[in-house]
Amino acid sequence: MSQFKDIAENGIWKQNPGVVQLLGLCPTLAVTTTVVNGVSLGLATALVMAAANGAVSPVRKFVPNEIRLPVFILVIAALVTVIDLLIHGFAEPLHKVLGIFIPLIVVNCIVLGRVDAFAAKNPPLPAIWDGFIMGIGLTLVLGTLGGMRELLAKGTLFSGLDLALGDSFKHVVFTVIPDYQGFLLAALPPGAFLGLAFLIAAHNWMEQRKASKKSAAKPTNTESLKPAH
Repeated sequence: MSQFKDIAENGIWKQNPGVVQLLGLCPTLAVTTTVVNGVSLGLATALVMAAANGAVSPVRKFVPNEIRLPVFILVIAALVTVIDLLIHGFAEPLHKVLGIFIPLIVVNCIVLGRVDAFAAKNPPLPAIWDGFIMGIGLTLVLGTLGGMRELLAKGTLFSGLDLALGDSFKHVVFTVIPDYQGFLLAALPPGAFLGLAFLIAAHNWMEQRKASKKSAAKPTNTESLKPAH
């Protein structure tokens, strides 16, 4: 259980793909115009990562080291094709919005990196958990960045929810700032860079604050040498 807990902590916070490892920046910056777009692509990536890790881990000892990367890419490509067809079949409007970024999951550094660095060296269950949690960590970043940009650009949250869940959710939009005129920069690519920079800075600040609290709580050498009264 400690291994699974460490994997969860690494994927969500310590080694988060979006704000720590800085992998997969192309979809991170391009798709996150809304919460729905960011979360949808993040969940698709999480499913692909979990399935890819689960498929590679059982056969890792049978794949020659010289051809491991082409084999891994073929496995990932097959899984991405399945996810792409499912989204196209059940959520075609969302498929049109996400566009080329669904097939591009095949060459996403996060997916191939976790397959090669973790799944190829660990049993199936930890490998599946690692892939899923890393994907969820990315989803949190994509959703947060999409929420920031959508709020600043439109003053709303969860617009376009019908793209993923159907026409019955067409009017489910949270207007946070009524009569908002919009902030165009947030919807443009520079807004994505600025938003991601803010998230990275916030993560680093919290890490530094945590480290300073730990160092302040530790007794100094002189204090540890004092005799007890």
